[in-house]
Amino acid sequence: MKRKIVIIGAGSAVFTQGLVADMILIGGEWDIHLVDVSPDNLAVAESVVRRMIALKQAPITLTATTDRRQALPQADVVVSTFGVGGRRAWEQDVFIPRQRGIFQPVGDSVMPGGISRAMRQIPVAVGIALDAEELCPNALVINYANPMTAIAYAMRKVSSVNVLGLCHGVNHVQGYLAKLAGVPAGDLSLTAIGVNHCTWITGVRHRGQSLWPALEQAIAENPPELPDPESPFSGAAPFSWELYRTHGAFPAVMDRHVTEFYPGLCRPEAYYGRTLGVNAYSLEGTIRAGDETFAKMAAIAGGEQPLDEKVFQHAPGEHEQLVMILECLAGKRRGVFSVNLPNGGRVPGVPADAILEGMALIDEGGVRTLDVGRVPPALAVQMAHRAVVTELTVEAALTGDVETMARAMHVEGGVTRPAEALALAKEMVEAQIEHLPQFRR
Repeated sequence: MKRKIVIIGAGSAVFTQGLVADMILIGGEWDIHLVDVSPDNLAVAESVVRRMIALKQAPITLTATTDRRQALPQADVVVSTFGVGGRRAWEQDVFIPRQRGIFQPVGDSVMPGGISRAMRQIPVAVGIALDAEELCPNALVINYANPMTAIAYAMRKVSSVNVLGLCHGVNHVQGYLAKLAGVPAGDLSLTAIGVNHCTWITGVRHRGQSLWPALEQAIAENPPELPDPESPFSGAAPFSWELYRTHGAFPAVMDRHVTEFYPGLCRPEAYYGRTLGVNAYSLEGTIRAGDETFAKMAAIAGGEQPLDEKVFQHAPGEHEQLVMILECLAGKRRGVFSVNLPNGGRVPGVPADAILEGMALIDEGGVRTLDVGRVPPALAVQMAHRAVVTELTVEAALTGDVETMARAMHVEGGVTRPAEALALAKEMVEAQIEHLPQFRR
């Protein structure tokens, strides 16, 4: 029996390509429905996917539509990977705060950039959740869209859908630590808890033994260097290792994301003499890479370039865990994955409904979060603080209240004075009002 999967935001093409490649490689029959509000982007994704299916003669049926309600009935899985406004809106999330001396390397999760993004994303995410509750109430809803924590919280707040947040960050760092220690990544077991893009790996073991001593020795012999100014995705992590020495836990996804949880670093030349988003993890470089990648996808879709079979060589990406998780839920395997779910008492002092990223065992019995043991108080306080900011952010996005949006920015700590936060919030809303119908009053 074919399983029906609906991908909302499929016009990103890159994510869709990777996910479909995994689905083809793992086998089985699938009924894929691609959804995107942009007809042009949807056409690119559909063309590329049809070429992939034909190349492998896979038993997959494909439908593409701009109307998600048309696609959702009887869905088994709904994947949320949309980005309202695309890269052009993302640029403004980061460039407008720069004018006030606030520099972010990513700006998709926290601080003014992440909060601005949430204003566009959360209303759409809530709409998806409510439509799924009505049209496919038993579906598993997988969210990849950012800001992950706020979106997953909002979807659960307004609906009864089964939402699971996925990000490849912890998996990526597991590979980094394994390579550093010279052991296979699959042989490691992690204990981890935190919020998406700042998840604390509190334990890492290899064959039952702690791997921290070997990792400490490796870093002592080869200290982490600063990121390459020309590479927006450099894996350097000097600040993350400073945090490890302070807390005894290593943060995922290392400096490019983790620095944004420490607003003091997001000032000119505050990151080891460099400026985040400019000559360390360049935002312009990230945007340019995305534009170039999509242009290549469009060329393949238009027949200007051939589809390279290398597309089926598994490459790490946001999609990489999804098909394996579906196989686990179907009873074909079992595994431990990093997922975003309500705290549910794992970390005392953090609200039970706060969304935390941690490890979970997944098999035919469902998704069961794993015990995290004692969490250092300083890290628990950070998670509790993020829960407050998330609550304010979601409220602002759902009500269209600019003062609540400003309060979230100020409480978070990225903007020092309340008046400055209000001025910045108003400026960001005005710049993106075309994507913010809830603020048009």
